Amino acid sequence: MFSDRIAHDLTRNRLAQAVEAMRAAQKPYIDLTESNPTRAGFHYPSDLLQPLAQPRALTYEPSPLGALGAREAISREYARQQIDVAPDRIVLTASTSEAYSILFKLLAGAGDEVLVPRPSYPLFDHLTRLDLVVPRPYDLECHGAWSIDFASIERALSPRTRAVLVVSPNNPTGSFVTGPELDRLAALCADRGVAIVADEVFADYALEPGAADRAGRAARCVDALTFALGGLSKSLGLPQVKLGWVAVGGPDGLAAEALERLELICDTYLSVATPVQLAAGTLIDRGVAVRREIASRVVANYHYLKSSVGRAPACRVLQSEGGWYGVMQVPSLETEEDLVVGMLQTDGVLAHPGYFFDFPRESFVIVSLLPPEPTFADGIDRVLRHFACSATNR
Repeated sequence: MFSDRIAHDLTRNRLAQAVEAMRAAQKPYIDLTESNPTRAGFHYPSDLLQPLAQPRALTYEPSPLGALGAREAISREYARQQIDVAPDRIVLTASTSEAYSILFKLLAGAGDEVLVPRPSYPLFDHLTRLDLVVPRPYDLECHGAWSIDFASIERALSPRTRAVLVVSPNNPTGSFVTGPELDRLAALCADRGVAIVADEVFADYALEPGAADRAGRAARCVDALTFALGGLSKSLGLPQVKLGWVAVGGPDGLAAEALERLELICDTYLSVATPVQLAAGTLIDRGVAVRREIASRVVANYHYLKSSVGRAPACRVLQSEGGWYGVMQVPSLETEEDLVVGMLQTDGVLAHPGYFFDFPRESFVIVSLLPPEPTFADGIDRVLRHFACSATNR
């Protein structure tokens, strides 16, 4: 009786079952998968969300693309990053996930295709399925640094391709799409009438010096129709206030047609709450301190990860340019699933296996850089001891 937009088999995987068992037994463990900044020990001013309670929010005056004041505040945020985006090219959403859904509705019919990067965040599998869109993978290559495999994009393109999705910096590889890569992709897409959807939610969190400066930004594109995604969830560490946005770039005519259609879609749902729209400018101004604290910690944890890996010579850290995650390549002594379940049960540390993110081969371990520095260091030390002991035992 249920739709096939949702997988029929909802059985939890072994790792999820092992986590539940640890919690049920009240056994402590270090969580190196934590992605929620509000649970990672950052300092949030107690009155940070006070702007949500302003009296004006008691009046409902819906605007499909979002309140002008909020869009002007986001336009200023782009200006801070040296990107010129007019407020009338910005569309508010309740989240980045909703932004994807809206854009799939704008660009694709049932059975049409979008190209998604591999490795990347597994959310794409669910989002595309819920909107009856078919994901086709293209590859990111790692030769010291990550880059787009354009040959795989050209192989994946078909008459039903409606958009190419890029994540910059990527989750979890941390690779920014460079300016030349984005230019090449825009030319490829413009020739075929294909849009670019660029998830840039981690753009404020560079891990390597100069990485953000080398990145291409989708809102600057003039050749192809582009949609740049952002939101307060990552930029200010405020996932609970539910405000995201889409900045529309590309040729003026195409952008105008897209905005006209987006207005109709957004008017159908009107999902963004009035209080957060009215408070957006103040939240952005006052939340800078939180962003700086997050940025400082993820850089410190990334440097600790890189400096510590030498204690387990069989392991290495793949270069990450930005974001909240680190990728370790580890010995293939067992399957990734056995590995992460074993580390949880015997070493008391939880990490993601590479196959969660569609890495093309084993063995990789993905760790969040968000935990407090002492906790992160303890967790990484346990991971490295696991492999040092495994090597000794063999």
